[in-house]
Amino acid sequence: MAVSAFRGARLPFLHQSQLPVARGSSKKLIGGRKSKSFAISAQYSQTQDLFTSRLQSRIENLPKLVEDIVQTSINTGPRGALRLVQGVQAFVGVGGEWLTDISKLTRVSGGLPTEMQLGLLSPLYLRKLFERMGATYIKLGQFIASAPTLFPPEYVEEFQNCFDKAPPVPFEDIRKILQEELGRPIESVYEYVDPTPLASASIAQVHGARLRGSQEDVVIKVLKPGIEDFLVADLNFIYVVARIFEFLSPEFSRTSLVGIVKDIRESMLEEVDFNKEAQNIESFKRYLESMGLAGQATAPRVYKHCSSRRVLTMERLYGVPLTDLDSIRSLVSSPENSLITALNVWFGSLLSCESFHADVHAGNLWLLRDGRIGFLDFGIVGRISPKTWDAMEVFLASIATEEYESMASALIQMGATNRDVDAKAFARDLEKMFSSIQELDTEIVVATARGPNSDRTAVAANVVVDERQMNALFLDLVRVSESYGLKFPREFALLMKQLLYFDRYTRLLAPNLNMLQDQRISVVSNRRMNRYKDSFN
Repeated sequence: MAVSAFRGARLPFLHQSQLPVARGSSKKLIGGRKSKSFAISAQYSQTQDLFTSRLQSRIENLPKLVEDIVQTSINTGPRGALRLVQGVQAFVGVGGEWLTDISKLTRVSGGLPTEMQLGLLSPLYLRKLFERMGATYIKLGQFIASAPTLFPPEYVEEFQNCFDKAPPVPFEDIRKILQEELGRPIESVYEYVDPTPLASASIAQVHGARLRGSQEDVVIKVLKPGIEDFLVADLNFIYVVARIFEFLSPEFSRTSLVGIVKDIRESMLEEVDFNKEAQNIESFKRYLESMGLAGQATAPRVYKHCSSRRVLTMERLYGVPLTDLDSIRSLVSSPENSLITALNVWFGSLLSCESFHADVHAGNLWLLRDGRIGFLDFGIVGRISPKTWDAMEVFLASIATEEYESMASALIQMGATNRDVDAKAFARDLEKMFSSIQELDTEIVVATARGPNSDRTAVAANVVVDERQMNALFLDLVRVSESYGLKFPREFALLMKQLLYFDRYTRLLAPNLNMLQDQRISVVSNRRMNRYKDSFN
């Protein structure tokens, strides 16, 4: 209302009959014109100097840009041309969808919403384009969805729909890769390989098998054929585009566009190198052994003699996801204690392991038949810098005690900012935001069934994990922080997402448990907690 009133008050002055009449001698007017002309000339000169400086800087950086493009093109090779053709096909296909939708909307309403005006750059159509482009872009979409500190919220929310599902590759193709990687017939390694996959994602396919000799049950994770070529070509193309953008527009360099692309490339290349995943598993198992936790939790054993960069053979663990309450109750007497174990093992890995498991959704966190917690799939891990971890500890402690000023200080310490932050105002906004956490809906589905030959009634409960709701909460935190000029490192987003997963498990398995306050859970180190308590004494 204030803006409207302000504009309404000024509008009459734009009418020509009400413009003020200039008075005074012509000499004064001429002098005024000369003064104004001089100011414009000076401003033009400054602009020209700035343009010349930028042009000189670009000319100096041009050889490096050309060298980067040439080297990247050499590394990409002929596969780049193939991906270009596929990219054009995907672009035409999604473009056709966009034109059809525009035609329908125009007939119905006669106008176009803003999103439609963005064309293929809108969140919806960009996500569809990524899915048509295949594995690399699906993974890129998932990266966007998991990095709300780096990308606009509307894109983060839309890319939650970028699922990592794909039709299975024929078993004969999988057999060829196994034979190539193992260097011998697969029958000499495996007693049996199930030709029907247990799972098929965009990058890899998983098959159940049994080892020859030891007769141990295993799972084989196999990189799909041609994925590496597509991945290298796609990532190189994205890198070149980012380099050109930064060259043409220096503003992009302030957003660290090339740095973000490098981060994406490094993350994705690690995920398709199963030697890296094997190292992540071994590192986690060493952590469990050194901390005396091997009796409480485990990760699959890696069979190195039948693993390589494209093949990962692992021990097959049997259990149930942490969201299957009825099955958990049949395995252990206290689901709450199992959850506490999972929390302590995961929190401990933040301090004592080289990397932490950064994807603890229900498919990757199980209660095993022997009562231990099983951590599966170490393709996505995170690493925390000392600065981020110090701030994160204070942040978690302040959530537990609802000390919002301390929380604000921790986030300011963690985030990068180029301006002073009003910590007290920031704390007030955080308090408003966190009060909404209690209002989040948690849907628990309960099913009952009576056996045909018994009066006993079986009860099964499960929690509906709403990924959108979880991410909406974190996006609120990011929005509030960004309004104060704060930008967080990606590991903060990874940590927060895992905490939201654990929050859902807590609501199902231990509704009365507060994971940040319960004395049985070691959320922060004693050193940090003592320092935190001292600050309030």
